[in-house]
Amino acid sequence: MSPDNPDSERPVDEPDRPAPPRTPEADPPQADPSPGASPDGFDPGQPPTSAAYQSSLELRFDEPRRPLRAVATVVGAVLALAALGVPLGLLWAALAPDTPVLKTAEGAIYAEPQPEQPIAADGWFSLLGLAFGLLVALAVWVVLRRRRGPVGLVAAVLGTLVAAPVAWQVGRRIGLATFDRLLVTAPAGQAFNKPADLRAGGVDWLLGVLPVPHGNLLLPAFGAAVMYTLLAGWSRWPGLRPEPEPGEFSWVSAGTPAPPAAPEPPAPDAAEPPRG
Repeated sequence: MSPDNPDSERPVDEPDRPAPPRTPEADPPQADPSPGASPDGFDPGQPPTSAAYQSSLELRFDEPRRPLRAVATVVGAVLALAALGVPLGLLWAALAPDTPVLKTAEGAIYAEPQPEQPIAADGWFSLLGLAFGLLVALAVWVVLRRRRGPVGLVAAVLGTLVAAPVAWQVGRRIGLATFDRLLVTAPAGQAFNKPADLRAGGVDWLLGVLPVPHGNLLLPAFGAAVMYTLLAGWSRWPGLRPEPEPGEFSWVSAGTPAPPAAPEPPAPDAAEPPRG
């Protein structure tokens, strides 16, 4: 045995043998401790994240960073709300009264000097459109909860802007074919009804291409914008998205042992322990 040959049973002239290769089972995985971390891998300066907190982070910070996804959300909402304009128009046609007219040689004239039915038709459309906008804002706020903010507001306003002309055209066309036929074939002096139509609203064409609604066709979009803005202003979450309650997650991981409690001081009347 010598300093150059620690193994007393191995001859001096025998060359050194290579060490056996290490297997993954032999080397346990070691965590790469960060500066300031404790040996057991728990960093007191950076508390572990629980599953509930991770899900809350995904909900809070899932912002519409992808423009294509935000545009797809707005387009889908606009198409869905445009389809809802059909039942809105049917409801308006059922509630708005028809106007009695009288056939003359020059055409149809009102059977009454000052009929109230056209005013009632405008009033019913205004009330139904405003209520429709309020309900749409509530539905968009609840359904598109992860898109609350500018994306949800644009979806609600554009959707109601499209749904209002759809409802108008659907409602005014119910019975319109019969009115046009009687207007041509009815003899002079025959009375019949004209279906409900709007006098305080319509659609103008900008440059002959872009339709621009005006009048009471804007009331659904107005109601949706006001309701959505109020919901955003009254929201108790700064990010407008629901955040987890403080009791739903904990900063301390379940596997982290709790620090030992400090011993309680002895009572004043307790006997002093014997000293060795």
